[in-house]
Amino acid sequence: MPYPLHTLLDDTLAGHRLTEGEAVRLLSTRDRGVLAILAAADELREEKVGDVVTYVHNQNIHVTNICKNLCGFCGFGRRADDPEAFYDDIDAIREKARTARERGVTEVCLLSGVHPDYTLDSYVDLISCVREEAPGIDIHTASPDEIAWAAGQSGVSTKEAIERLRDAGLGTLQGTAAEILVDSVRRVICPGKCDTATWVRIIKEAHRFGIRSTATIMYGSCESVGDRARHLAILRDIQDETGGFTELVPLSFLHENTALYRKGLAPAGATGREDLLLFAVARLFLDNFDHIQISWGKVGTKMAQLGLLAGGDDLGGTMFCDDVSTDAGGEGADYLDPAEMQRIAGDLGRTLRQRTTKYEMV
Repeated sequence: MPYPLHTLLDDTLAGHRLTEGEAVRLLSTRDRGVLAILAAADELREEKVGDVVTYVHNQNIHVTNICKNLCGFCGFGRRADDPEAFYDDIDAIREKARTARERGVTEVCLLSGVHPDYTLDSYVDLISCVREEAPGIDIHTASPDEIAWAAGQSGVSTKEAIERLRDAGLGTLQGTAAEILVDSVRRVICPGKCDTATWVRIIKEAHRFGIRSTATIMYGSCESVGDRARHLAILRDIQDETGGFTELVPLSFLHENTALYRKGLAPAGATGREDLLLFAVARLFLDNFDHIQISWGKVGTKMAQLGLLAGGDDLGGTMFCDDVSTDAGGEGADYLDPAEMQRIAGDLGRTLRQRTTKYEMV
């Protein structure tokens, strides 16, 4: 017989490390036990990071939506001959970087489709031009899938690719392209991307070079609760080894304009119960992570506030634009004013603080 839920939660708060099977049990809860799980996660959040809610003053720069992957969960990517395809040249990127600098942001996120013609030099040129126009700003870019592609295109190892990107000005790595780190799921939702082993190897290589990264999970498409637990376990194992993750960023699947949903291969995204349980179980399971980000662009500001009661302590960034979310069907996902973040945090009796990419307070 499994432990009663309250015993499992009490033991976890006392230091028990959840197993994958126990994570599955928590993620599968459907009755009022959900509220107990959220309360336990909120208690652990308070113990680990206190009552501060953080955010980063950042700006996304979208380079191109032309992409080799065209993942089924994505509404952003286009083929090169698509009438909606765009590709910004270096001068356009420089202008966007200048705008970011004038806005006083501390982080620029270079977001892009994985252009089939990109080489390592392409990424080096992009990063270098942003560094020149916005010196001192953290350049947050280059998922493991992009590094694998750039290295392969240029005939170098992924380690050499990471070194060159670092030397060009890469500050922190995007732990995106993780989606669900279970290959049977990846073959359905993102068959063009690198496999789980490659993603894990490259993220570890970056961490060993002293380059920190986010960790992400994209949930709510066609994966099982067990797949979500397996993904979290992989991230926890990496963090045990490298300590290189800054936070977990759960990304709720936005279904409206995606091929997966149109083809009947995925439901209409996660439910509110699933969103809150993912935040809470991540807090309880990832005992070696300090920060759980609640992505307001994916779940909306009201659900984001509830996420702050379910183990979350970070609201992500101001962003100024998020074409990836809006193209998939996310409304109002382009900018969140810190004044609104203050209202959300203050309503819970929490204190809003601006942070850097690496969670130093500004």
